[in-house]
Amino acid sequence: MVVKQESLFNAERGTSSPLAYRVRPTTLDGFKGQDHLLGPGKLLRQLIAEDQIPSLIFWGPPGVGKTTLAEIIAQQTKSHFITFSAVTTGIKEIRTIMDEAEANRDFGERTIVFIDEIHRFNKAQQDAFLPYVERGSITLIGATTENPSFEINAALLSRCKVLVLKELTPAALVDILQAALENPQGFPQLTVTLQPDTLQLIAEFANGDARMALNTLEMAVLNGDREGQVVTITTAGLHQLINTKSLRYDKNGEEHYNIISALHKSMRNSDVDAAIYWLMRMLKGGEDPLYIARRLIRFASEDVGLADRQALPLTVAAYQACQLIGMPECDVNLTEAVTYLALAPKSNALYAAKSAAQADIRATGNLPVPLQIRNAPTKLMKDLGYGDDYQYAHDTADKLTTMTTMPPELSGHQYYEPTDQGQEKTWQQRLAAIKQWHAQHPRS
Repeated sequence: MVVKQESLFNAERGTSSPLAYRVRPTTLDGFKGQDHLLGPGKLLRQLIAEDQIPSLIFWGPPGVGKTTLAEIIAQQTKSHFITFSAVTTGIKEIRTIMDEAEANRDFGERTIVFIDEIHRFNKAQQDAFLPYVERGSITLIGATTENPSFEINAALLSRCKVLVLKELTPAALVDILQAALENPQGFPQLTVTLQPDTLQLIAEFANGDARMALNTLEMAVLNGDREGQVVTITTAGLHQLINTKSLRYDKNGEEHYNIISALHKSMRNSDVDAAIYWLMRMLKGGEDPLYIARRLIRFASEDVGLADRQALPLTVAAYQACQLIGMPECDVNLTEAVTYLALAPKSNALYAAKSAAQADIRATGNLPVPLQIRNAPTKLMKDLGYGDDYQYAHDTADKLTTMTTMPPELSGHQYYEPTDQGQEKTWQQRLAAIKQWHAQHPRS
């Protein structure tokens, strides 16, 4: 279903509407935050002033003003404004409205098409806009909380300018809250009294989200102590509303990958406190503890390896603990594993070894197994030389032989190069001794 908004700011904003809607700014001067885009001389402000708006993608967290900014641009540029819903809009509806916009352009009317949560549009829906964007029939403004590189078709993305909207600072949120209290549409016929630090507390609670800040203020007013037309927001009442801070964490989105990356790199850097912090952020955000445990198992081999031979069994045990007792009890098991991995000596020798071997395989393909180490279960295979000159290491005093086991084309290639970190130093010494033995006993 397509929703047309032809008169954005003339509609009555009654008190039954949410506060965030009643006090939504209608001009750039009233828009708070995003000074890196809208400050004096900044890119977007100049584009608006020059009436040269290209198709845009607004990328940023919830509640930073993406929709409001699109509406203000439409008003400032005197454009027809259309919004689309990813859930209810089909290809046919898109093309019908786009054809109308193309016809309107012939009469000098510009159309701005706003798509909130554009990442929810499938490829076919996104492709339906492409020819109209290319021809300039419409100016597309898409809003997304997800990384456009991953969520928007490359063809459409290449024809849009991506602008990053930042999380609102507490100072910006305080300004927005103060403006809401002063706005005649905010709390008409009410006088709101509050403590000096009330707006700051709400702003800090809102995590950069103006919508959450305004909703919290509205709830605080509705639940405040009222005498006639005067409402007092008490400290006790406010704390009841903000005693639990909401964490922004999308288990399927970019923030998921950002935070698991932060956990991994904090452990690699042996920063145990940062590692525990990122672990708790994931768990408090609702992440599956088994996913975290699997990543820890990978880390144990990739970044600790043989420098601490207990790292892998300990992380496997942590995974099993998560299976047995689940959340919230298994959080301490994961904390133990993360702490151990962060403090353990580090070696990426195993990861480097497997990567080097993979590179040789890509370069050389399927090299044949040397005859001497092939199995010979049949007479034909024995007749063909399978297993000839095989040397059984257990029959020697040093448990080493001069037999070649690497394909001749890769002779001398070394993959595992142990470090001197932790227990891996033992393997470094052992490998050095093996090399010295071979230097004294040339291979056959």
